[in-house]
Amino acid sequence: MTFGNLLLERVLLQSIWKSPVNIRPLVGVVPLDSTKGRGFMAWGYAMLHRATGEESYKVNAKACLDWLDRHPESGHVGHCWGNHFDFTTRSGRMVAHTPTIVWSGLIGQAYVEAFEAFGESRYLDTAESICRWILALPREKTDQGDCLSYVPNAQSSIHNSNLLGAGLLSRVWKHRPKPEYIETARQAVRYSCARMRQDGSWWYGEQPKYHWVDNFHTAYNLDSLKRYLDATGDSEYRPHLKKGYDYFKGTFFDPDGRPRYYHDRPYPIDIQCAGQAIDTFSFFRDIDPEALPLAQKVAAWTMENMQGDDGHFYYRKYKVLTAKTPYFHWGQSTMFKGLSHLYSALSSRAQAAAAAKGGTAQGARG
Repeated sequence: MTFGNLLLERVLLQSIWKSPVNIRPLVGVVPLDSTKGRGFMAWGYAMLHRATGEESYKVNAKACLDWLDRHPESGHVGHCWGNHFDFTTRSGRMVAHTPTIVWSGLIGQAYVEAFEAFGESRYLDTAESICRWILALPREKTDQGDCLSYVPNAQSSIHNSNLLGAGLLSRVWKHRPKPEYIETARQAVRYSCARMRQDGSWWYGEQPKYHWVDNFHTAYNLDSLKRYLDATGDSEYRPHLKKGYDYFKGTFFDPDGRPRYYHDRPYPIDIQCAGQAIDTFSFFRDIDPEALPLAQKVAAWTMENMQGDDGHFYYRKYKVLTAKTPYFHWGQSTMFKGLSHLYSALSSRAQAAAAAKGGTAQGARG
């Protein structure tokens, strides 16, 4: 439809993707599997199993992970995943089945979560396989650290993908301490922390075309940096974590819990920002007593304003219109993981409170 023209491809893709009306069937867009979506569902199910002991959550987590294990991208040194469709952005065209460190790093976290929840070494084996793929990626080497590439076929230096790679390498290193894991992670963290802006924010990437600051990519950076610090105890970058978290917490949310996409304007309101914020605030509850109430506030606002009667979450709210398309990849799986993490955190808090009083708790509802 666009004769191979990159600009026309971008316009067409964005028009379909962000349309307030679901026009995908009209232009021949067919449903395909989402690798990232499966990873997020597995991660959420594993957390729910930890919180409740419910066997069905364990079964569902394993089903998602077994599917991913059977469907990695072929021809690579380790497990890795990408989209099952072409995708064109300002970065250029990413053809179908190009693995990315974002998808692979996040899915890798689901495998480590499953290993910690179920105690089966095969899940950690797969996470190590992903680490081998990450170690083989191109890197931008600088005097202030190295940046892992977003994709394997060219150097693409993006902060969230770089830190997601570091986050997985460091979490796996905690279980299987190989020097190459931690050294690569340390250099990646050094690169991105050296380029944190004065106010505690990060550009999406350092090239001028990537100079924007947004909610959920900032959250990816913070989660990954925290995982590195939790795994290694490296105190050098703890001030960066605090500064970045304070910026995130103070910039991207209205008093009622409504999440902002960008740092400098209220619209659009994006479901991935909501789901990731719930996840990140739940994760930071051990260092910020306000984090869990903030996660609950964002969750309450999102369920009240961006959830349909059938249970699905809307993709985006614009100033006038709402895009209600039920994207599994962007919306449903991200919200599922975020809400699962929140439920798990509330359960842990209730159990700790009950233990302190000499009783028991069977979970918590928020």
